[in-house]
Amino acid sequence: MLGYAGWYRKGLSREILFFIPFMQVFLIGPVVYFYTKSQLNYNFKISKKDYLHFVPAVLYLIYSLIVFVTDKLILDDYYFYANNRDKDLANWYQVLGLLSMSFYLVLSLRFYFNYKKLVFNKVSYAETVLFQWIRNFMIAFLGILILRVLFFIINPDWGQFGRQFWHYITFSFVFYYIAITGYSNVIKQISLANEKLKTINVFEDEFQISDDEIKPIENEKDNQIWKDKLSVLMSEKRLFENPRLTLQDVANELNITTKTVSSVVNTTFKMNFNDFVNHHRIESVKEKLSLGEHKTSTLLGIALDSGFNSKATFNRAFKKSTSLSPKDYIQKLS
Repeated sequence: MLGYAGWYRKGLSREILFFIPFMQVFLIGPVVYFYTKSQLNYNFKISKKDYLHFVPAVLYLIYSLIVFVTDKLILDDYYFYANNRDKDLANWYQVLGLLSMSFYLVLSLRFYFNYKKLVFNKVSYAETVLFQWIRNFMIAFLGILILRVLFFIINPDWGQFGRQFWHYITFSFVFYYIAITGYSNVIKQISLANEKLKTINVFEDEFQISDDEIKPIENEKDNQIWKDKLSVLMSEKRLFENPRLTLQDVANELNITTKTVSSVVNTTFKMNFNDFVNHHRIESVKEKLSLGEHKTSTLLGIALDSGFNSKATFNRAFKKSTSLSPKDYIQKLS
């Protein structure tokens, strides 16, 4: 919007806007990708190999520096800028930047969905640590890319700044959405930390039992044995009442590896770990409702006593299991 404020008509200001590469389209993609990885994997650190992703952005910075040195210091005349068009708005740069951002968005989405799959198999409070903000952020980022494509189709001559007015206005609204929801996510993360939920790295199976304690499942008979043991464990010790229950906790109780427990849950119960634990929590709630505890206690209190850590999670899990809301289920009982 600085262009509409008259900056392009002022000598020094015009030259600053032209020679400084404000639009770092080669940098945005890698930053989004590594930001996503750092949020979902708390052990993530950028390696030397990862710095290769920033090579295109560095090369463009070098190119911009060459343009400045040539036009201002060596020739003291416009050579690269003889056509008076901002290099950041060059079609080749915008198209390659769009491809770069699309590529890294795909990588980010793959990483997020992999995380989502793993977290549902390792903790019983998956919805609490799903990082919905990351998903919403990537949807907003996808919206920005779609807008760029649409406006590029409408006006292929990207170098004409004035014709891109609606693109920049729309981009501003999406950017403000990302900024506001990003800030609210920081507040939610502080709240999450206060709940003292167990922090585990779902990308590393770091809770292994020693090799001599490993009891692998060799056949269907063993599978059934571990299924029965797991069912007894959940019903007698009522592990599901622990809102911070993890796959590792169950493995420790059975003295087997997390991989074995996960295999039993997935193959014999046909569920992921999160849904398996929530199933027992729902059964506990239904049992308490049948005994009439909802007449002397709140529905939320019953849910919390059964292991749920929030009303929203309880409502979603209950409706998924019974196809009824908790209130409708109570009415059906009566």
